[in-house]
Amino acid sequence: MQFSSSLLPWAWAVLALIVAMAELHVPGSYLIWIALAAAVTAVADFLFALSVSAQLAIFSVSVVLSCLVGYYVYRLMGRRPFSGQLLNQRDLELVGAIGTAGEPFVHGQGKARIGDTVWLAEAREDIPSGTPIIVEAVRGTTLIVTRRSGA
Repeated sequence: MQFSSSLLPWAWAVLALIVAMAELHVPGSYLIWIALAAAVTAVADFLFALSVSAQLAIFSVSVVLSCLVGYYVYRLMGRRPFSGQLLNQRDLELVGAIGTAGEPFVHGQGKARIGDTVWLAEAREDIPSGTPIIVEAVRGTTLIVTRRSGA
């Protein structure tokens, strides 16, 4: 079966769409870059009515170049700086939080109010109720707090 020369650019365009849709089902692979190469070949064939050998040459070069671009794009995506999110360590977000002593600390044991939540807390000193405090660390479900200076 022989394709008409006017159908070949459309074949490249359809191939680009099929491969791009396959990327949806196989994420993280290089299929999108191969789809880009097929799209470049389709555009070149639409503009210049290329021979089949020229189309295959453009497709081959485009695949190599687009996959190299994809390699560097994925490589740069892997080097993003730490976003500060503490996945599965949400309690560590409390370090540095400011609150008040929910009840008096006696022998270093008491309760701290951070926002609308009351936490078990420990301190190195006795702290009266209502005193501003700051969270220094978290040990299990217990906050380690100190009296807030300047308050």
